[in-house]
Amino acid sequence: MLPLVVSMSLPMVVSMAVNSMYNIVDSFFVAKISESAMTALSLVFPVQNLMTAIAVGFGVGMNARIAFCLGAGDQTSADNAASTGLFMSFIHGILLMTVCLAVMPGFLSMYTENEEILKMGLVYADRAFLFSVVIMVSIALEKIFQAVGRMKVSMISMIIGFAVNILLDPLMIFGIGIFPEMGIAGAAYATGIGQTACLVSYLVFLKISPVPLSFGRRYVSFEGGLLTGLYAVGIPATLNMALPSLLISSLNAILTSFSEMYVLVLGAYYKLQTFIYLSANGIIQGIRPLVSFNYGAGDDERVKSIFKTTLLLTAGVMVIGAALSTAVPETLTGLFTSNPETIEAGAGALRIICVGFIPSAVSVTCCGVLEALGRGISSLAVSLLRYALIIIPAAWLLSRFIGANGVFLAFPLTELLAAAASWSIWRRCCSFKHRV
Repeated sequence: MLPLVVSMSLPMVVSMAVNSMYNIVDSFFVAKISESAMTALSLVFPVQNLMTAIAVGFGVGMNARIAFCLGAGDQTSADNAASTGLFMSFIHGILLMTVCLAVMPGFLSMYTENEEILKMGLVYADRAFLFSVVIMVSIALEKIFQAVGRMKVSMISMIIGFAVNILLDPLMIFGIGIFPEMGIAGAAYATGIGQTACLVSYLVFLKISPVPLSFGRRYVSFEGGLLTGLYAVGIPATLNMALPSLLISSLNAILTSFSEMYVLVLGAYYKLQTFIYLSANGIIQGIRPLVSFNYGAGDDERVKSIFKTTLLLTAGVMVIGAALSTAVPETLTGLFTSNPETIEAGAGALRIICVGFIPSAVSVTCCGVLEALGRGISSLAVSLLRYALIIIPAAWLLSRFIGANGVFLAFPLTELLAAAASWSIWRRCCSFKHRV
């Protein structure tokens, strides 16, 4: 089982690690402009994360449905799920671009009255969200390739997109060579062009090495059962990924009462933790089609074996993340600011938060496997505990007694409680008494 899980997961671990580098690279270069620019980027990040959450969440619904149908030998339903999912992803992109561009002025003004930060945030957002359709369709294609076991395609495409982004960031931000100096706008354009390169790569792979699925208008179906199947997993999966945006916005509101410096600290932490958690999520992405396929084929014991192996691997990733955060927190925080006071505050926060990394492996694994089984509501319950029901009240209460560090202390406390609840939910669901 271990070689199988590793062979499916390793390309996705690399893919997710590369994907997390988009935000880290942007933040690294934007931090060179000013702390105000980095703060602006931190305030826009929850909305960007929400958009990605919707794309990935719906993609998870596609992935689970396609893999389940292939495992059950239903080729027609698999074709319908792929084509309909792509079409709906395109529609989602148009809607999200319109809504995000409209709400950003009001959203940013909720968290700061600093005119420089507001202006920079709007400059970045107005350009970044123009690529909404590209993001939606690209992630939908990623999930289609994953559903049929083509993990290396996702890895290669994401690496291409990241390479374009990292090349263009300094050129477009600082104005090197033929490029004019665009500042924070250049960071948005560089990211968008990198995402476009990723999408083009998927389309090229689809053309030269087709997947065992058929696409076209005649396969697009709005039959109730299909859409219900896609959204029954997609909506809870979206909420799972969107909850961090709610969390960040809520914690920003608490932290601004102490200092805007802590908004930057929280933003820097979330850039760093995406590298750790997206690497763990890469393992989940890799095993999700395995779980769905075997569940569709009725092999429940194999599903349980995949779960155990996945839990060990995700725990290993979290151990590495905790070790790095404990050993070199100043170096990690220093990637996003040169202010000694901010670096000291960020290092202290990272040392506190990383205590919760290892127990969080239980929740992360349970969420991913439950989604693959089509048990979206159970998965959502775990995420609600981690990102809302425990941490937000705990952060507010602890901050009243011990200041800003109380917000950071709420992270490990939440992960310990959520891990216990996640294990209990998994134990109830893994009896497979009610196949979905």
